[in-house]
Amino acid sequence: MSLSEFLLAWRTVSLPDREVVDALVHPDHAGPSPALAATLALWRGSYYWSDEADGRHLVLTRPAGRRRERWGVHAALFLATLITTTFAGAVLAGTIAYDNPLDLFTGAYPLPVHFVRAWTAGLVFSLPLLAILLCHELGHYVTARRYDLDVSPPYFIPVPLVPSFIGTMGAFIRLRTMLSDRRQLFDVGVAGPLAGFVVALPVLAVGLALSHPLPGHGRLTGMLLGLDGETAVLGDSIVTFVLRRLVHGSAPALLVHPLAFAGWVGMFVTMLNMLPISQLDGGHILFAALPRWHERIALAFWMLIVVLGWFWRGWLLWGLLVLLLSRGRLGHPPVLDAHRPLPPSRRVVTWVALALFVITFAPVPFRL
Repeated sequence: MSLSEFLLAWRTVSLPDREVVDALVHPDHAGPSPALAATLALWRGSYYWSDEADGRHLVLTRPAGRRRERWGVHAALFLATLITTTFAGAVLAGTIAYDNPLDLFTGAYPLPVHFVRAWTAGLVFSLPLLAILLCHELGHYVTARRYDLDVSPPYFIPVPLVPSFIGTMGAFIRLRTMLSDRRQLFDVGVAGPLAGFVVALPVLAVGLALSHPLPGHGRLTGMLLGLDGETAVLGDSIVTFVLRRLVHGSAPALLVHPLAFAGWVGMFVTMLNMLPISQLDGGHILFAALPRWHERIALAFWMLIVVLGWFWRGWLLWGLLVLLLSRGRLGHPPVLDAHRPLPPSRRVVTWVALALFVITFAPVPFRL
């Protein structure tokens, strides 16, 4: 049977990567319909239901074809990031000295005698960190592919220990198409932070268990990170504070293990991405849930970032970077059908996303 026999009306939109059909289903088939289910099983693409004011709609997607990805580029960037983050982990573990960052560029850097052995000591930091970043991006990627969207595999960003002393600036995917509606935007946006958090939480918990409590470290308290002779204080969020108390009680200071630092970075990345600004993950979620309020809330949070920059200069850098990537706009690009409502089930996930942002938020993430 033809699908049109079950429909009252439909509208088809052709995009470069797919064809989207918005179909109003006949009331006789809006409930359980074996005949419609059998016909949908033959549909070459994805579909989902949407309950709207005029009845039940089917949103059907038929992909136009997959573009060839440059998998070699993605693999090379991942391996390069593995090398740089493992080097950073070795510095954190104390097996590789790193007194002057410029020595790497001038050729004056003194390599350890057993460099490979010293370098591999950093895997305890790099592997869990890359697992967190990979799961975050795969959350976006897999969800986008489930909706037949044109999306790139993750791009990892390797950097030397200057300007980022962890060896990477994170990872990202490219959505190379317009999304059909706010449901797709919401699902793709929220999947990454949730997936990354699920991995970061046990990494942080185990890492804190391996960390060493200190009776006191001068005037420094909290989570302390050794950086080749210097001591940095990692800012607490609700989740790090609670886990630290559960594992080590009321110890005033904690010398964090590289594994714990990887988990902390995972929480930090989650917090940054959950800021409800522009095209960050939090911006996607906010626009999907409250499209009319998006620009006003985004502006308020960007101003909050500027104020917090008084206490940690990194906030100013992040706020500037967001503006540059969004070409000076704090608003969000449109979706194909902004009027299609979010399913009621997404309301619960919206509150979960808000809670995730609250428990990972650290006003002053880093102090030297």
